[in-house]
Order: sequence, then structure tokens, then C-alpha cells
Amino acid sequence: MADENARLPHTRMHSDSAETRSIVDLVLDYSRRRILWADTPLDHAATPSELRRLAGVTIGEDGIGATRALSVFEHVLAPACITTDHPQYLSFIPSAPSKAAIAFDLVVSASALYGGSWLEGAGAVHAENEVLAWLASEFGLPSGAGGVFVQGGTIGNLSALVAARDDARARREAAGAGRPEGGWAVVCSAEAHSSIKSAARVMDVDVVPVPADDDGVLRAPAVRTALEAHGDRVFAVVATGGSTNFGIVDDIAGIAALKREFDFWLHVDGAYGLTAMLSPLARDRFAGVESADSVIVDPHKWLFAPYDVCALIYRDPETGRRAHTQHAEYLDTLTEAGDWSPSDYSIQLTRRPRGLPLWFSLATYGAAAYREAVTASIALARRIADEIDSRPGLRLVREPQLSVVVFERDGWSREDYDRWSDRLLEEQRAFVVPSSHAGRPNTRFAIVNPLTTFEHLTAILDSME
Repeated sequence: MADENARLPHTRMHSDSAETRSIVDLVLDYSRRRILWADTPLDHAATPSELRRLAGVTIGEDGIGATRALSVFEHVLAPACITTDHPQYLSFIPSAPSKAAIAFDLVVSASALYGGSWLEGAGAVHAENEVLAWLASEFGLPSGAGGVFVQGGTIGNLSALVAARDDARARREAAGAGRPEGGWAVVCSAEAHSSIKSAARVMDVDVVPVPADDDGVLRAPAVRTALEAHGDRVFAVVATGGSTNFGIVDDIAGIAALKREFDFWLHVDGAYGLTAMLSPLARDRFAGVESADSVIVDPHKWLFAPYDVCALIYRDPETGRRAHTQHAEYLDTLTEAGDWSPSDYSIQLTRRPRGLPLWFSLATYGAAAYREAVTASIALARRIADEIDSRPGLRLVREPQLSVVVFERDGWSREDYDRWSDRLLEEQRAFVVPSSHAGRPNTRFAIVNPLTTFEHLTAILDSME
């Protein structure tokens, strides 16, 4: 029967044939070259018309074959994507996955693993949970804290806030109270990540934006005012552990202390910055994280994992499980077993074990290598900030707390920044895009790649003269 099936045309995609072995060899050879490539270009976007012209029609009834398809990807499609792990990719928050993590991402896909349940993926879930437990310990959370790796910070924040509201609603119902008058609300900094507003919109709850101080830090007195004004409507307060734009860390300890007087869930959005707790240069900035009810951190940002992965950790994982476990007849064998199934802890049911590349990299290199890499980024940010401060015509917008350095060029308009940024990318020197703050244009270095050097950064500054 196996031989007969191998001859059927529709089994061609899944059979162990000479064609299949050739495809696998072709893809693995390209992957090896790409992973080990020492001089990957930055590349740049292309227009839709250019891509249509160069790629041609690739999808049809008969296929174009693996060799041609890979050639289109390598020579047309990939060069139209900016390389996020390039050491001079300094915009947004870069990605700098370790070589081990990239390589193991291939293994995860090749192994046909499902990471949603213990029944189907116990070994993978065990490894992911070891990483989550290590992170929880680094953040000072108690033994037993845990959660799940989800797609990114937006889904992590949404899942945490859904759990927070579910917990508040359950406690109100137990006390004989219903929905608070005026509806639910979440308190956060006016400078909080846009995903908090997005989550609130999805959940149909209100956002109470609280002004940060002049240095960008959200502090306890302003949060207290919001809590007093909105009372039991507030089910959660979100503190930022390293804002995306500036790398600012809120007064987490001061906000956490308010839990002694007010009843709220404390969530720490550390998608970019919470990784800095691994470094002695920044750990003290995060006092209070140990009191959080939930935290997130994105390993694809500063923990050197490939896209896309966010660690969502609950102080008490049971609160996440109660909020997110899905019930259906075909799932009874999972939900009745009582096993640790990752899909019970976020809004995603189907999931790949996306934490495994980070597990493999940590197991391979050890945590000390991660601490050193994070520390080096923070030290480099401080060094280039001093350099900017010393150069006539350049001005720091704020002193960096972590590894994001925001600065201005005297007299430059947004158009000047745009032309400069476009020229840098066109010349394949760097990817540094304009930003803004308080209505003023600026630019920024987001430093997470261990291969980024002081000389790279000073050469970019030289180009502004």
C-alpha cells in the first residue's frame, strides 16, 4: 500500500522521493549559507510593480519547481526585505537571534511539533516551561509562576489583561457585585505602548491614560490620583518596563506599593526592556517587578530568539488558565486531564512551540553569555550618548536608561531626517528612521545586536554633519 500511495500524483508533496530529497537539500543548503553569511546586506523595500515584474507569476496549477521558487526568493523577494539582524539595523527594536536559535528554528519546523497541549507535546512544553521558570526567577516572581510563549507583545498584553478582568469579575461576582458602574477600565501611562489601547478596544474597556513626569516615568502619585478617581472600575494598572520609543522604565515599585491600598492587577509590559534585568547595569531600575501579577517580555527583541515569540508569565498561572481554557467536546480529553497545556494560558489555541529556539540557545551558550550581551548593549548606549552630548549640533532628547538613545540634530526638520535616513539606507550604511517626541522630529539608535560597534554608530553621526 505504501508503494502504491507513493505513485499517486497527490502524494507527491509528502513522499520520500528523489524530488523531495532534492528540495530538502536545496533549502538546507540555502539556510546554511544564510545563517553563516558574514556580510549580509541591509537590503531595502521594492515597489509592488517592481516585485510583480521581477518575480513574475509563481502560483499556478503546475508549479514552477523548487529550484526556480528558491531562486525567486533569494534574488527577488529576500532583497526586498530589510535585514533585521544586521548590526546597523537600529530602527524600531531590532532582532538579533543567536546562530543556535536560528538553526534550531529549522529543527522545530522539521519535527512536526504541536505545542498547545501536554498530551501532544510534553517534551517541548517541558523545555519551554524551563525557560519560563528561569525568566520568572530572574524577575523575582515566586516559585510556581509560569505561563506560555505567544506570538508577540500585543497578544501577550491582551491575554494578560483578559486574565486580569476575568479575575476581577470573578471576585466581584463572589462578593455579590456585578459589573462596575461605568464599565471596566485599565490605567496606564500616556506613553504606554499602543498595544494597551488596542487590547482595551478589543475588550471593550476604557483606558485611563495617566501623564508621565517630564522624564517619561509614570510614578505612583499620578497613578493614585487615577485610582481614586475611577474606583472599582479599574481592574488593572499597566507599568512599562522599558518603553519602545525611549527605553523608559516606570516607577514599578511605587506603583506596586499602591496594591496595599487599592485592589488592582499589576501588569508589567516589558516587551523590549525587561530583558535588561539580566544586567547589573540596569537591574535596580526594575524594583517592584517581583510584585507583578503578570509580565511579558519578547525574546525576539533582546533575548536573541527568532521572530515571533513573547513570554507571558503569570504570578499565579491558575488565573490565566481560568480565563483562557477553551471548552469543546473534542477537547475534553485535554481539559479533563489536568495537565499543563500552554493553550490554556492565552487567547491562542493552536500554537507551535515557539519557545524552543530560545531554550536551545540558552542551553547551548548559558545564561552568562546572555547577561554579557545585554550588558554590552547598555554600555554601548551610554557611550554613544556621551559622544552625542559632546558633539556640537547634536542633542540628547533624554538620557538613556537602557539601550535606546534618542537625539536631535539642531535645525533639522522632518524632511531633513527623511532625506538623511533614505540616503543611509540607499547607500546600505544603516537603517535609522526618523521619530518624534512632543511634536519635535528626532531620530534614535535602538541597540540590541551584540555585533553593533561604537564605530558603526559614530560613522552614522558623522553622516549628519
